[in-house]
Amino acid sequence: MEGLAELGRTLSVWLLPVLLAITLHEAAHGWVADKLGDDTARRLGRVTANPLKHVDPFGTFLLPGLLILLKSPFVFGWAKPVPVAFHRLREPKRDMVLVAAAGPAVNILQAVIAAWVMHLTDLPPAWLGAWLHQNLNNAVIANVFLAAFNLLPLPPLDGGRIVTGLLPGPLAWRFARIERLGLLILLAVAVLVPLVAEQFGYAFNPLLFLLLPLADLLFELVLRLGFW
Repeated sequence: MEGLAELGRTLSVWLLPVLLAITLHEAAHGWVADKLGDDTARRLGRVTANPLKHVDPFGTFLLPGLLILLKSPFVFGWAKPVPVAFHRLREPKRDMVLVAAAGPAVNILQAVIAAWVMHLTDLPPAWLGAWLHQNLNNAVIANVFLAAFNLLPLPPLDGGRIVTGLLPGPLAWRFARIERLGLLILLAVAVLVPLVAEQFGYAFNPLLFLLLPLADLLFELVLRLGFW
């Protein structure tokens, strides 16, 4: 019973922050794409804050939940990708960058808003203020790590799409071809390499090596904008 109670307390302060971070990230992609000429996501009902339209059972619930329960140093996940027909955008190369950047930008905005609101958590009763403070603190963490993770320059992550849009034509085409292997590369970097390194007596996680410096920069930005 004590274990279930602890699980309930953990979910009560993590579920909403993670769900909002992932849901609004995907909705932002669809909203910006719609404004730039591609209404695919809007026609499919994906430009919405309704999480039921975006959730992916593994990426939205199971993976973040496992990371939280395992006390991972970082928590991330994903929702169902919002479909974007890049050829329908008014200026596909430029607009690809804007659509891709919209998700991480909304995560940073959510983190800043959460940091602002944390200043007000001493106004409600102590028990409620403490619960709200923990939710808001977790919202900062979840949004910063989700933004940092998605900004890694690997297709199909947002960072990879941004790099593709910024590169000149031939280089952009070659770089975009990595997307077919992007998920395998990500899994190898996040899981396989650390396991192999551990067998040789080393603690090495290249995903954390890339992710943590970027997350630190975003945390610094959020805290400055949130007046901490």
